[in-house]
Amino acid sequence: MNEAANIKAKPTEWAAGPPLQLETRIYRKTRAYFIKKRTLDLAICGLVLPLALPVLAICALLVKLTSRGPVLFVQERTGLAGRRFKMLKFRTMVPGAADLKQDLKSRNRIDGPDFKLADDPRITRIGAFLRKSSLDEAPQLWNVIRGDMSLVGPRPTSFTPDTYELWHTERLDVMPGLTGLWQIVGRGDTDFDARVRLDIAYVRRQSLPLDLSILLRTVPAVLSRRGAY
Repeated sequence: MNEAANIKAKPTEWAAGPPLQLETRIYRKTRAYFIKKRTLDLAICGLVLPLALPVLAICALLVKLTSRGPVLFVQERTGLAGRRFKMLKFRTMVPGAADLKQDLKSRNRIDGPDFKLADDPRITRIGAFLRKSSLDEAPQLWNVIRGDMSLVGPRPTSFTPDTYELWHTERLDVMPGLTGLWQIVGRGDTDFDARVRLDIAYVRRQSLPLDLSILLRTVPAVLSRRGAY
């Protein structure tokens, strides 16, 4: 059974069990694979962006008309080899949301360095819709075009590499992605350690068929809205 088919067969196994061992951290991916992956990224972005521009314009207008503050939220994220870069999203929270985070920490619903609330009071009405539909992530197509991200890969974290445990750092061996195994398995319902195991499983198994399979399975995952908040 190939790895693309394996996603459906045993994704929960990839997210369970003890941390994956560091001594297996050797990959023999060919240069041809990475060229094809980058070509796929640019080709899909080239096809999607002209069709998506009217939707992006409507989203931007709704954000601007319904709350104070900028349309885009720009945040430093951790990418390939721990490099920090500026990732784009549509703003989904009220101005000053970062200052309110400390008061809400006791309500964090997942373990680890991630911070997730099922009913985050900082999220605006239009922001809740954008998050549920994943449209808030659409500006990251520009990050893909710039080469900060790929369409498929581990999601870049807001926290710095020194926050990671040593075994977590294997997820930094590849370019971060707009979607990945985490998005099609559990999204916000998955704790950080399980998410890292999925990321590492992808790093070790990555191939063009696996990338295409993840992209195709992202569509129903987004439409189902499971774990999105």
